[in-house]
Amino acid sequence: MPLPDFLVIGAPKTGTTALHAALQQHPELFLSAVKEPKHFLTAGPPPTQGGPGDAATYREHVWRRQDYEALFSGAPPGALRGEATPFYLYDLAAQRRIHAAVPHARLIAILRDPVERAHSNWVHLWSAGLEPLDDVVRACADEPRRIAAGWAHFWHYTGLGRYGEQLAHLFSLFPREQVLTFRYRDLLDRPAETLDRICAFLGVTQGLLTEVPRENVTAHPDQRPSLLSAFRRRLRGGLADRVETRLQRDGLARRPLTWEQRRELLTYFAADILLLQRVTGEDFSDWLGPKERSGGLVGPRPPGQRQARNGRPT
Repeated sequence: MPLPDFLVIGAPKTGTTALHAALQQHPELFLSAVKEPKHFLTAGPPPTQGGPGDAATYREHVWRRQDYEALFSGAPPGALRGEATPFYLYDLAAQRRIHAAVPHARLIAILRDPVERAHSNWVHLWSAGLEPLDDVVRACADEPRRIAAGWAHFWHYTGLGRYGEQLAHLFSLFPREQVLTFRYRDLLDRPAETLDRICAFLGVTQGLLTEVPRENVTAHPDQRPSLLSAFRRRLRGGLADRVETRLQRDGLARRPLTWEQRRELLTYFAADILLLQRVTGEDFSDWLGPKERSGGLVGPRPPGQRQARNGRPT
């Protein structure tokens, strides 16, 4: 039965959904219809409870082997099969399961400034009415308690951004030539060049993909999430989802972190950024200071904005 030839393994909130959509357009690639099967996150049935909303997410796991293999059964002859589950990079046990099942698979990881990634992650859950704390710094400080209580990976705002630890473990399992890492900014600022790098890495025809679809926009949080939570207690199913969509659409434009907030959050990542530089041999020192511009949509850089300083991706 078929298993994937390549996986997009991380990280969450780095454009993996947009990349999945872009790669689906390549005639020599076959991406699973389920964007995040999460198959390798467990060795059996997933948990049944966790943080707010986790029970519903766990029910989405394609954890049975036969169901997972069925995701790739429709691949045309000769096409490379792939899927995108951005939690695989973070979950070290998942890395080991991948190695046991598909040791020759090619792995793709997108790395985003970990403070920006954590903030985007928090905005996503806050705007959905799930995050109980209205300040990202306080939410990050609460992370150890949440992990101890069994909250799912998507709540691990700081843990998900420690790429140095994650890649060090990954390279102990897979040879480096099977792993492609690049910056989120590459996907934003140089989509055609970045897609060609990915195609070259996978060994398929270059020059066929030139654009990355724009990601969904999550409005900056204001008081709407608390209203949404109240609605959710009274509404069920699609109506609650429609209310959420309308509230996000009508929300305020996202505001960047202040330098004071960024400085506080950097304490979670500074040592790991240094480790990341040692592991990859690349320069990520720009992540240790203020940012010229914060996270945005996957798409062209607005006219007149300066490009943030980038180190050369691996």
